[in-house]
Amino acid sequence: MTTATEAPAEVEPGLYDIDAELYHSDPIPGGSLSSTGARKLVKDCPAKFKYWSEHPEPPKKEFDLGTAAHTLVLGNGPELVVVNAEKWTTNAVKAEVAAIRAEGKTPLKPSELEQVKAMAAALRADEEAAPLLEPGSGVAEQSAFWEDNGVWRRARFDWLRHDGQIVDYKTTKSANPIDLPKVIHDWGYHQQQEYYLDAGLALDLIDPEKPFQFVLQEKEPPYLVVVTTCDPMARSIGRHLNTVALNTYAICRETGDWHGYMPNPMTALPSWVERQYA
Repeated sequence: MTTATEAPAEVEPGLYDIDAELYHSDPIPGGSLSSTGARKLVKDCPAKFKYWSEHPEPPKKEFDLGTAAHTLVLGNGPELVVVNAEKWTTNAVKAEVAAIRAEGKTPLKPSELEQVKAMAAALRADEEAAPLLEPGSGVAEQSAFWEDNGVWRRARFDWLRHDGQIVDYKTTKSANPIDLPKVIHDWGYHQQQEYYLDAGLALDLIDPEKPFQFVLQEKEPPYLVVVTTCDPMARSIGRHLNTVALNTYAICRETGDWHGYMPNPMTALPSWVERQYA
């Protein structure tokens, strides 16, 4: 295992302690495929993936709460800065928020800081989640780079436990087990689980007998927490989709053809409409 505070001067597989901005900028010469990129490749088309990879999305207000919760729960992340205003409508406040973001920090309203503090407290009180994310039991925000049949891949672990277990912390609208299948599918978490396990196994970072665990926490009181992992079928589908993404990425990179949608598609009605007339 390689541990460093900077991206490798020469490309070497390993685990690196680098900041999020450097990781997301993709420090691998020639490019690498991330878990998020793999999910985009199978959900969209190569042309959209290519545009996304070359035009990083600016910070969005709706992600601030999740980012702040990660910082408090994992003890690692952008500095949290309170903007002393509940409404960010004046030019002065907007300028203050923009300046905070420009420094790579996360701006929060006073009520939002109290909210993420309450979320962190609720998680620490959860009998199943708290031990998994106990301070000192692992390291946060570690970046993995490895080569797979000529394709460089990368992943960034939320929490890599010293006992060889991967834990990923998510904030969500609903952690109700009834809603989890849709949450997992919509966000591609089944792909992410298998992608991260590939990283851990390739770099000999994990104990294969310890299950990957998602810790999902609701963003509204009482900030309920659920610990879950994908079942065998979901994992199988995730592995298949990752294989499709890796093959697509390799072919497009080799040919330089980052094509759009398939031409002249024959379009059917939604399946629920067909069932009405069957």
